[in-house]
Amino acid sequence: MKMILDNLWQVGGDELTHPADAAIYLIRFGTAAALVDAGTGHGHDQMLTNIARCLPAEVPIDYLLLTHCHFDHTGGAAAARRIFSCRIVVHALDAAYLETGDSQVTAAAWYGERMAPLPIDLKLDQEETVLPIGSGAVTAVHWPGHSPGSVIYHTEISGQRIVFGQDVHGPIHPALRSNEKQYQASLAKLLDLDADLLLEGHFGIYRGKTAVQKFIRSFMR
Repeated sequence: MKMILDNLWQVGGDELTHPADAAIYLIRFGTAAALVDAGTGHGHDQMLTNIARCLPAEVPIDYLLLTHCHFDHTGGAAAARRIFSCRIVVHALDAAYLETGDSQVTAAAWYGERMAPLPIDLKLDQEETVLPIGSGAVTAVHWPGHSPGSVIYHTEISGQRIVFGQDVHGPIHPALRSNEKQYQASLAKLLDLDADLLLEGHFGIYRGKTAVQKFIRSFMR
């Protein structure tokens, strides 16, 4: 695992759990915690080991916050819920593909996998939703483009705005129900958040407003 800030860690990803996993982040707010994404599930045991190294057993993981429906972020979601009894959160527009087990739109087929139907506990349907977690909160923002129901999550730690922006880079592909116009508008929305830290799913962690904005602008037209 990698410590990013106090109470914020990366506990999964291609170098931490399995080569096909997108990044998995863990954030603690005092008496409770949340996971952001769950990888493919192939690195599940190592993810559990990494979580145990930074989170006391008595601190529950209340939520699994899914950024979108793609398999490299969601394949391990059912196993995470089974272990932690956490609620799975995703936008309603992507929940439809997870609950029906659509292996094409979730990109499971791209990995030679099948997406098993995944029931969702909390379906987001607003532009913004605040989720209280322990002594803090995370705000979910609808961020369509890469997928219809992509979401970014943001919060503050020690006065810094932290944004979990998985797959900021795309790709934009018709099989994923991507939308280029929405994606460009979402990039502008992300820029406006003026994040101090951007935690991306495949390109790592960007620290400082200048580095964050440079990364976002590199995909803007």
